[in-house]
Amino acid sequence: MDSNERAQLRSFANGIKACYYIGKDGVTDAVIAGIEEALVPRELIKVGVQENCPLSAREACGIVAEALGAEPVQVIGRKFVIYRRNKEINQYGI
Repeated sequence: MDSNERAQLRSFANGIKACYYIGKDGVTDAVIAGIEEALVPRELIKVGVQENCPLSAREACGIVAEALGAEPVQVIGRKFVIYRRNKEINQYGI
């Protein structure tokens, strides 16, 4: 993914709310499964990292993106955005 595509995805991400939150247990198999379930139909999702999570948003983003084969798009504060293209939907054209 090049910087223009990443910038385009960041602009799309501004309008969406976090659809999943990571809590005190950190990134578990259940968290990965839940994010996977949300990522398939949407392609682009925002995830929040709660204050009591032992990981920073950047650390959680790296773990989740690697586990799901997704691209990290943006990390701001306690939220991060990831993208994984769905060939059937491809709603963002990237």
